[in-house]
Amino acid sequence: MAKTKTYSVHCVIGLLLISWPMIFAYLKYVKRQSSEDLSYNKPNLVGIVINDKKPELNAENWFSGIYQSESNDYDNDHWSLKEIMVRLNNQLYYNFFNQIRVNNFVSGKNNYVFAESYIFSAFGDDLIEEEKVVSLLEKAKVVQDTLKKKGVDLLLVFAPGKGIGSKEFIEDKYKHPVKRTNHDLFASHSKRLGLNNLDLYNYFEQLKPTSPYPLFPKFGHHWSYYGECLAMDTIIKHIEKLHQCDMPGVRWSQIDVVDTARSRDSDVLKSMNLYSNPELDMKLAYPVVQFEDDSVKNSTKVLVVSDSYWYGAVYMGIGAACFAGGQFWYYCNKVVPSPVPGEKVEVWELDFKKEIESNPVIMLLYSDGNLPAFGNNFIPDAYELYTSPKTFYARIERNRQIQTYAKQIREAPALLKKATLKSKEQGITLDSAIKSDAMRLSGFIR
Repeated sequence: MAKTKTYSVHCVIGLLLISWPMIFAYLKYVKRQSSEDLSYNKPNLVGIVINDKKPELNAENWFSGIYQSESNDYDNDHWSLKEIMVRLNNQLYYNFFNQIRVNNFVSGKNNYVFAESYIFSAFGDDLIEEEKVVSLLEKAKVVQDTLKKKGVDLLLVFAPGKGIGSKEFIEDKYKHPVKRTNHDLFASHSKRLGLNNLDLYNYFEQLKPTSPYPLFPKFGHHWSYYGECLAMDTIIKHIEKLHQCDMPGVRWSQIDVVDTARSRDSDVLKSMNLYSNPELDMKLAYPVVQFEDDSVKNSTKVLVVSDSYWYGAVYMGIGAACFAGGQFWYYCNKVVPSPVPGEKVEVWELDFKKEIESNPVIMLLYSDGNLPAFGNNFIPDAYELYTSPKTFYARIERNRQIQTYAKQIREAPALLKKATLKSKEQGITLDSAIKSDAMRLSGFIR
């Protein structure tokens, strides 16, 4: 008699489980309507560069292998399960290994998140050579004195980062006796050289013991919104005293206290791309800010060169309401707001001398984690501009082609993604990777 085939229900269930990703991916698949359809299977993920441009098939790309490589990358970005799989993977690492799948960020006590570089800065583990700090600040002094003769005041602001601001929540493995920090060097030598400076370290240190609300949020990288409001009020009052002017003040009579993060108070949590977010477990304060509506007072234009800590002020509207529409130069590179509506403009595209001399006040504000790159190239450029204009303009013209390519890389998702991967593989900053690729494209290196 012929044997009758039988199938185990366990085998069927196992087969379905193994096939589930393929079946689910097929069910979620949405056909791309056209090459201009940028929403095609685009994952809703924060901080991940997605290549929206489908690779072009031609003989050159095919035989060089570029088409195959870029097609794999494109298909991976637009896989219908990309978002859910990234979130599940990140959730696994967070729940079981207490790891945050955000570059340079770690989890501390009580679920506080920190940029590891800001932990290093709090304990002096990123200490710069003192000679370099002195050299930079001596150049800043020359720039300050030169600009003062032109009616422009230069102000250096040292901002406390989350590492120093929430030090008690840092894991014990990072902690050790602190000998000296970059903040110590910048603060002491700025005072010795007579540089105009505002040390928000001391201000936040005095506030912390008595502050009714957190100055740093648990899942955010920057000051809390409440901390930002206090910092803005202090900065404006300091500028008024320095420049002997009257500016619109920051006022509030009402504070909303809630248990749901607003503004940038959970910016790292969003970048963690988890499947299920943890509880905030803290009350955050949100002053209902009002600005004095006085066009006479709002006439002191302030140019701000800063890191991401100043974006909070941008979102608050400080530039338009209090700084007479002054620009924000993000890392002395991106110009905010853009002077050309609808286009991204970078600092190298501007008339550097004209721009800095058209602002009665120039403020350089950097948090401690970025003190090794304080001001980026603003101070060296301004120093060379006023001490050796001939070499300054020759260098600017020589570097223009490299900066043109660098801007193209930053604006093209495919090129930016390659630079991002290069920075991770080689352990260098993204800016360094972009500059390297720009120099290669411009023919300066092979």
